[in-house]
Amino acid sequence: MPPPHTLQQTETPAPAEAVAPLMRGITVLRRLTDEGGTMSPSAIERATGLARSTVDRITATLARMEYVRVDGRDITLAPRLMELGNACLSALRLPSLLGRRADALADELDESVSLAVGDGDGIRFVHQATRRRAMSLSFRIGDLLPAERTAPGPLLAAGWDARAWQRWRERRAADPEGLTFPAVPVRPSPDEEEFAVRAERARHDGWALDDQLIEPGLVALAVPVHSPEGDVACLVSVVSHTSRHTAASLRDTVLPRALAAAAAMEEDLRQAPPAAPADSPTASASWTRASKQELGREFNESLARGLSVLATFGEGRDALTLTDVARATGLARATARRALITLEHLGYVVTEGRIHRLTPRVLALGYPPLSRATLPQIAQPHLAALTGQVQDSASLAVLVGDDVQYTGRVATRRIMNVNITVGTRFPAHATSLGRVLLAALPPAERAARLARTEPHALTPYTVTGPDELRAVLDRARADGYALVDEELEVGLRSVAVPVHDRRGTAVAAVNVAMHSSSRTLQECVTDVLPRLRATAGRIEADLHITERYVRVPAM
Repeated sequence: MPPPHTLQQTETPAPAEAVAPLMRGITVLRRLTDEGGTMSPSAIERATGLARSTVDRITATLARMEYVRVDGRDITLAPRLMELGNACLSALRLPSLLGRRADALADELDESVSLAVGDGDGIRFVHQATRRRAMSLSFRIGDLLPAERTAPGPLLAAGWDARAWQRWRERRAADPEGLTFPAVPVRPSPDEEEFAVRAERARHDGWALDDQLIEPGLVALAVPVHSPEGDVACLVSVVSHTSRHTAASLRDTVLPRALAAAAAMEEDLRQAPPAAPADSPTASASWTRASKQELGREFNESLARGLSVLATFGEGRDALTLTDVARATGLARATARRALITLEHLGYVVTEGRIHRLTPRVLALGYPPLSRATLPQIAQPHLAALTGQVQDSASLAVLVGDDVQYTGRVATRRIMNVNITVGTRFPAHATSLGRVLLAALPPAERAARLARTEPHALTPYTVTGPDELRAVLDRARADGYALVDEELEVGLRSVAVPVHDRRGTAVAAVNVAMHSSSRTLQECVTDVLPRLRATAGRIEADLHITERYVRVPAM
């Protein structure tokens, strides 16, 4: 088991002006991240060495910020925490400028392709284009890998100075088994001489190979992408399995196309217009003060203020002065300054003169486990909360052909309830879920679907006539919801609303289903629909944060 994270997470003593609550809060977030996103308070206490009362205050504060969720006895990272990593990726701009090229290369090669940047003496992923196979790559955006066990590592090390090499040696001496890299399996690493030879070869060749250093069976090739100033902006890494390539065949097959993709990326960087300054986040100081007044000592204002500083950065706000940070957060300059000093000490901010920038280490705050969330996983806690409010079952579904398929569900505890399970499929035309999704389709696509299907009656009340069904869907589109009464099954009534992605496309729907005797149709509209819409809004908010730089599977 990895050693507990210490309060300072660095070997140098903390500055006198460092904010201890911020350091402790980041320690908890790092431990939750390393453990996959969920831990009990007692496990956090053991892993961090913090007192239980301190853990409780930290988790209460993070829950108030919606960065974690309290699930019974467990503390779970929540999607909103990804706004910190999104701020880092937005400020970096590499995923938005080069991600399309990486995706195209992955499609061309039918192999997984990553964009990586240096983080200390390791490499951290900032973009992933993976292939879905029985044996697929499990690396995630934000994962940190030791440089000596990767293909990108030698290319980074080729530019290290003596001080960087010394830090690498010190890290290896302090952690010879690599336990501080939870994303990779523990195994012996190459010795210094071997890694130095690989770095020198990478400097000479302009590319590097990894022949099963990360894990037996994995081979990878990396090439650098240079910024207009000539520095290494990032590295393109192509990963395959030995069932498809040896290291040599990967080099022969992939290298010319990887170099061509890197050259195209470099041209994209040269042609990229300056980042347009985006609107600064709403000042958070007033919110933290209000939370402190409401929750009292359970809310740690210093932790909330410090994390809000990270969210201040973004595209067009990648380089900020102390004045910029103070203005954007609403914090006093002295408070903002102490937060920046603390974040710099922990490695999340780098300072050059009066300018402060985020480092890729910000991605270590929850991004790896949260970046693999599916839409049902995002929706599940919100469905549970809705079921608790209305005391009826709530579900999530997607459109599959002419059916809706249930992908998430929380059933109510009643003697008689609606017996539907995840994976169940029903004809879309006879369900509230299906109708809001059909109604949301572009008119031409919806007309084509209706023309090629022959809706059949499931009960005496099922709408099947083409003209009548079109009118029902038009009304659902105009109203933003669908209410279906006993058309799927006699005695079953449900109301549904769509869930939209960042582009405004309806990618799923949520509903509440009940026995027709439990509520009138009017009560479904006046009592259930507002709560259902609020739930869909919360799911959308989490989805929009999560999918900013990652693809969120609908199922």
